[in-house]
Amino acid sequence: ITYIYTQEGWLYLAVIMDLCSRKIVGWSMGSRITKDLTIKALRQAMNRRGIKAGLILHSDRGSQYACHDYVHLVKSSQFIQSMSGKGNCYDNAVMESFFKTLKTEKVYWERYATRDDARKSIFKYIECYYNVKRKHSALGYKSPQGFENAMNLLPVTVH
Repeated sequence: ITYIYTQEGWLYLAVIMDLCSRKIVGWSMGSRITKDLTIKALRQAMNRRGIKAGLILHSDRGSQYACHDYVHLVKSSQFIQSMSGKGNCYDNAVMESFFKTLKTEKVYWERYATRDDARKSIFKYIECYYNVKRKHSALGYKSPQGFENAMNLLPVTVH
């Protein structure tokens, strides 16, 4: 979860990233930092991806990820919950890198009068730029969508 300043007050953003493609597959924004924020982001990822049992779902140790309702959703979906080690911020480095990228490429260049202004801007950044156009060195200089498209073109070899 990250915080976005607006003149109306803070906007909180929870994000689910596919670590293989770096694609943002679930996200939720709200004026309060609650369990509902993380649950909505996870549900969006589940609906978009048709995620199967056995998925490893990593997060930091925030109360929103450790609360009963979130843990119940994870377990009932037969996902494996992974959390950062206590006091080890490096476990979540890829997500922190995304938040830094979002802020340096978009948020810090804007002055959001309202949370709604910020929501629209961040939606556009994630869905119209980051996922489909922004190139990543970790993906061979492909966008997350481009990387996924290329992965789907590879022939499947059965041994």
